[in-house]
Amino acid sequence: MPYDRLTSSHFVIFGLLLSFAIAHSGLAALRSRGEKLIGARLYRVIFALVSLPMAGVLVIYFIKHRYDGFRLWNLQGIAGVEALVWVLSAISFLFLYPATFNLLEVAAVQKPQVHLFETGIIRITRHPQMVGQVIWCVAHTVWVGTSFTLVTSLGLILHHLFAVWHGDRRLQGQYGESFESLKSRTSVLPFLAILQGRQTLNWQEFARPAYLGVAAFVLLFWWAHPLFIRASGSIAW
Repeated sequence: MPYDRLTSSHFVIFGLLLSFAIAHSGLAALRSRGEKLIGARLYRVIFALVSLPMAGVLVIYFIKHRYDGFRLWNLQGIAGVEALVWVLSAISFLFLYPATFNLLEVAAVQKPQVHLFETGIIRITRHPQMVGQVIWCVAHTVWVGTSFTLVTSLGLILHHLFAVWHGDRRLQGQYGESFESLKSRTSVLPFLAILQGRQTLNWQEFARPAYLGVAAFVLLFWWAHPLFIRASGSIAW
């Protein structure tokens, strides 16, 4: 196996992922102290100003170097694989951007607050963003099939697994018994609490405009995907 194909981009993407994880999770850990000092809205703005540019760099670098390294497999051209990747990607966005969160708070239009949600997609999994990220990583690793993509996916999954522990720990510290009660009725693994009879689905909770907005975003992204890849590929990184 030619080790000279283990390009420097493998280490760069891992470093970028580690930097993003430290910044993102670190700011989340400091949220309660930061909000007391400068207020919830300003802290959310600072959080976004740090996290979004770093996430943008990660996305562009990944697109630029996704075919670096060893080609572990090549499933492109096999009937049904591309459609499966698109379906999994669409599902991943429904988990990554669940409509149980108040989008006005995310944008700091309303005062950002920490909530204990137990509706909609939270009934399926208590950590939908982790599940969505894993689905996205599986889909793209299957499609691209390179060592660089595998390293990127493993880094993203490790960060989100840490975020599961970190998020539960922060909610436990803030809500105590209320969170323990919610934890007993929900699960990290999708549908586990439902299969065990600890939770039931309420499909009416998914009939919300925000879910329709996510679906529209997926269609828009599908249309713009080739343009985005070409634009990212033109950057000299």
